Amino acid sequence: MNVWLYTLTIMARIIKFEKNDCAPCAQVSAYLDQKGIQYETINPFDQPELAVKFKVRTVPTVIVLEDEEIKSRIIGFKPEELAAIAL
Repeated sequence: MNVWLYTLTIMARIIKFEKNDCAPCAQVSAYLDQKGIQYETINPFDQPELAVKFKVRTVPTVIVLEDEEIKSRIIGFKPEELAAIAL
């Protein structure tokens, strides 16, 4: 099996739900950026269907998906929990 292809199939997908005027959201972004973690950013007010799909009730919410299933959910700025996805 091609190592590159294998790596792509096992990588987790990280989605961060945030809104523009949210200080904890900015802290989460800064932390993830500092650790070099790639993520998608979604504003749940602009895309409410995704907020419903992932049951997001507050921001910031970071969701880690593996094979399109939720592996973990981090609500708020919690560096100790965010560090776990940086491994």
